[in-house]
Amino acid sequence: MTDDTQQGSSGLVGAASRLITAWALLGGLLLLAVVGVNMVSIIGSVFGKPFPGDFELTEMGVAVAVFAFLPYCQLVGANVSADIFTSGASKRTIAFFTLLGSLVALGFASLLIWRMYFGMLDQKEYDYTTTILQIPHWIAFIPILVSLTLLAVAAIVTLLRDASALAKG
Repeated sequence: MTDDTQQGSSGLVGAASRLITAWALLGGLLLLAVVGVNMVSIIGSVFGKPFPGDFELTEMGVAVAVFAFLPYCQLVGANVSADIFTSGASKRTIAFFTLLGSLVALGFASLLIWRMYFGMLDQKEYDYTTTILQIPHWIAFIPILVSLTLLAVAAIVTLLRDASALAKG
């Protein structure tokens, strides 16, 4: 997505773009917090006072952060692509494959929302917690589900954009 498309959009597409960008930035801040926890733990270990539960916080924090980046990657077209196969293809063919990719992303996001929701309910029902800090596992599922919902929104936005590009030829 070009900068002017992302920044200049109004209406629902613009709001979705801004929300997805803000969510990715929050994911980045979370990742910085995880790095901070690890630094405190390492420095504390030198003085015999490690940070208890640092591995648990790292595991949950990185998982949530990675999911927070997925919608932004979809929105700006930063997902992995195999350009070697399309380097000689026409713009119309590339637009078709991009549209197909957006459709797959929407299906993937929908499937993951469905299964992760029931996974969260299972984690809550069985009362799974982290070993040291006793943080319930299901809590990490909430921002992950938000990320997956935003991924579905980003896939819809890109699907509409790709359909328009394909129609224009």
